Order: sequence, then structure tokens, then C-alpha cells
Amino acid sequence: MKPRHPEKVKNPINPIKKKPDWIRTKILDTQNYFKTKEIINKKKLHTVCQEASCPNISECWSKRHATFMIMGDTCTRACSFCNVKTGKPSNLDPFEPAQIAQATKELKLKHVVITSVDRDDLDDGGADHFSKVILETRKINKDTTIEVLTPDFLRKGDAYKKVVDANPDVFNHNIETVPSLYRSVRPGSRYFDSVNLLKTAKEINKKIFTKSGIMLGLGETKDEIIQVMDDLLSANVDFLTIGQYLQPTVKHFPLNRYVHPDEFKELKELALAKGFLIVASSPLTRSSYHADEDFSKMKKLREEQTKCLTLQ
Repeated sequence: MKPRHPEKVKNPINPIKKKPDWIRTKILDTQNYFKTKEIINKKKLHTVCQEASCPNISECWSKRHATFMIMGDTCTRACSFCNVKTGKPSNLDPFEPAQIAQATKELKLKHVVITSVDRDDLDDGGADHFSKVILETRKINKDTTIEVLTPDFLRKGDAYKKVVDANPDVFNHNIETVPSLYRSVRPGSRYFDSVNLLKTAKEINKKIFTKSGIMLGLGETKDEIIQVMDDLLSANVDFLTIGQYLQPTVKHFPLNRYVHPDEFKELKELALAKGFLIVASSPLTRSSYHADEDFSKMKKLREEQTKCLTLQ
């Protein structure tokens, strides 16, 4: 009997392309890196830095910055670009809000980013738990600004309002990719539902900064990227992040190409010209990368805009 396609056994499903020279990360302060890791592990917390294999983990943890991922480490969805594991999540930890608040204090964070897995198994998608984490964190970190990166709360009615009502300083929800790729990249999500979530969050609380992000290198066209910019601007989004998709494993969505830094620069200039308040665009840009510095810039720009309108 002849062997059945032996070459298919040897070859991976989606070979990972070699990274170009412009994608480099580094550890800045080893002592701070391990101190950050110690605090997170001691409190048994999850971070998107670890679970999503973020390329900036060394740099951020060396600065004692970490993005907390609440409601467990198991997602109810299976987005083909994401390295967070999929399955049946465990019950919510009632002590997590206090642990996040304490870790924020111990890390001396001036700006904290809190994200989560998708919890479609919960009636409210985890909105109430998000709210508790925000309120508890603010209780003992009064001078710390809070940024949330939320799921889409798809088919959960107006549950997301619990998160907005908790009054985070930044409400972030990532678009991730262009509409034509949603079926293969984000099969459990709906593009215009995500745009509408950002729009309604701003309508409910006009003082909240809204933010969204998109990955490049999945096969999108420039015209599609521009359309996403226009859709987000129509939803009054303040802050746009644009980064390079990095394929986690051979089983994930195949990388189409590595986008050159010059293209990221061009898109940043275009997005700023269109009207975004802040744009972060580079191969290593991620939602929470330099989030504290960008928030300070965004706040200052908003204050200058308000001052100009008052003078008029």
C-alpha cells in the first residue's frame, strides 16, 4: 500500500514567515521584569501579555507595565488570529476585582489597562464583573487612570452600559480587521456591531475617550483600511492603533505579509489628517503598548481643543 501524502504530515498547515529586521524587542530592566512577574504570579492573575504572546512583554514588564486579563484565561470564541486558548471557562473569581486593584497599587501604575476574554456563557458577557474591577481599582488607586479593552458583548443587549457607567477613562474595543475578513478572522463577531458599540459608548458618556485598533498583514487592501478609519470616525472614536499581525502558530490564520514601517507611517499621517485625536501606528503597536503615554497626550489635546472652543 502506498503512503498517503507523506509530505502533508511533514509540512505545517500555515508555515510562519521569517520576521524582518524591523521587528525587534528587548528587555530594558531585568530586575523590574521579574518583579512585575512576581506580583502577577503571586496574585494568580492573568495578563494579555502572556496569554496572547504579546511581542512587547519584555519591554513593558521591564517598565512594570502589565495589561490585566480578567474573567479567566479561557475564551468562549475561537478567533483565528488569537493565541488565547478556547474552551469552557471556569467560574468568575469574586476576589479578582480586589486582586487587580491591589496589583495596580503594588506596580504603582499611573494608567492601568484591563481587558478580558470573551464570556459568551454569561448572561451579561461579564459586564458586571468588568464594572466591579473598575470600581474596586479606583477605590484604592484614586490617581490612576483606567482603560478598558472590552469584548463586543454581542447579543447581550445593553449589558455593556454597566462598563460605561463605571466611568473608565478610556473605553477600547478593537475592530481587529476589515469587514471582508471577519468571517475567517473573527467568525464569532460582527463588524458593524463593534462599530456601533464604540459609537453608543461615546453617546452615553461624552467624557470617555474611545479607542479601537486594527491589525495589518492579514490580506486587507489600503482602500479597506481607509474605510475602517472612516467608519470609526463616524462613531466618534478618538484613538486609533495600527499594528502588524504576527502569526502565533502554524494553526493560526496565515500571515499574508509583513508591512514595512514606512507604510505604517503613511497610514498614521492619513489617519491624523482625517481627524483622529491620537494615532499609534507601527509594526509593534498593540492596544496597550505605551497606553499611559498616549493617554496623557490624548488628554492634553482634548484640553487644548476645549480651550480653543471656549475662546471662540
